[in-house]
Amino acid sequence: MSGRAGQPALHLAGVVLPEGEHRDLWIRDGRLTFEPVPGAETVSRGGWLVPGLVDAHCHVGIGRGGVPVEDLAGLRAQALTERAAGVLALRDCGSPVDTRALDDEPDLPTIVRAGRHIARARRYIPGLATEIEPDALVEQVRAQARRGDGWVKLVGDWIDRGVGDLAPEWPADVLADAMAAAHEEGARVTAHTFGTDALPDLIGAGIDCIEHGTGLTEELIGQMAGRGTAVVPTLVNVENFPDFAAAGEKKFPNYASTIRRLHASSGAVVRAAFEAGVPVFAGTDAGGGIDHGRIADEVRALHSAGIPAEAALAAASWSARSWLGLPCMEEGAPADVVVYDADPRADLDTLARPRHIVLRGRVV
Repeated sequence: MSGRAGQPALHLAGVVLPEGEHRDLWIRDGRLTFEPVPGAETVSRGGWLVPGLVDAHCHVGIGRGGVPVEDLAGLRAQALTERAAGVLALRDCGSPVDTRALDDEPDLPTIVRAGRHIARARRYIPGLATEIEPDALVEQVRAQARRGDGWVKLVGDWIDRGVGDLAPEWPADVLADAMAAAHEEGARVTAHTFGTDALPDLIGAGIDCIEHGTGLTEELIGQMAGRGTAVVPTLVNVENFPDFAAAGEKKFPNYASTIRRLHASSGAVVRAAFEAGVPVFAGTDAGGGIDHGRIADEVRALHSAGIPAEAALAAASWSARSWLGLPCMEEGAPADVVVYDADPRADLDTLARPRHIVLRGRVV
């Protein structure tokens, strides 16, 4: 969604990140320019100007308890909660609801969709995924690639009742064909994984991103770094692992033990991935059990895991925008800017207190 002709011309001045230089920016017809615009209204002087934040893993259309949100008002409320946190672009990692009606509303964040989750039958949260068997995976990947905005979401592992623990959902040969099909359709593929066992085949098949990734090992991290495979750790969701373990312990004690172990090592895994050169991006897994609007918490969690503050911020702003093919603060780009009173690189708590939020050239 681009800026619209006839919007008021605006002027912002401050330290522009990531360059760290004090600059003047003007907004004309919803787009940024570094050329002065006569008569522009100055809406902000001083402060730090950050490219609109990104939640790289959320679910618009999934409400509390995993219940689909079918009404437009409910979908808008989720998107507006993200906007209030400075999140102006969302990577929707699977939703059972068609949210494209939101694209017609210029006051809402950009949504980059991954279609609907693809899972094995009875191997995911009921009602959220398209549930199939492996022989239908390639066809379904093509269908979801055409439904989404350049992404497809697989469920890579889940509880296997016969094993009593996390287990892979897809055979290696089928995964390789599915990745090739998605790439032929112009889409990238990501996958939910908590454990380790599903990861070698997913990474070997050429997957583009791993969600959560708590089961990553040093060897797998090295493979991802070599391939350029990204990870979105969703640490605010990983904090719920002890609750997941307690809920499943009576029926699946091995699963409970696995989940507790993965929780204990989650920070070290994120730090190792970052230090190895794996692209790390900030996503909250909002929708279902996580409230929307928690991107600041996720950035702080990445920093607490050992990622430098500026890199953690980049993972939720300029680096994430580049990864998703979205422009930052450049000539002619849609004017998506968040203004802060203090330098968020020096104090990540600042992210919870935006002074101004500018979406497509409008102060919202």
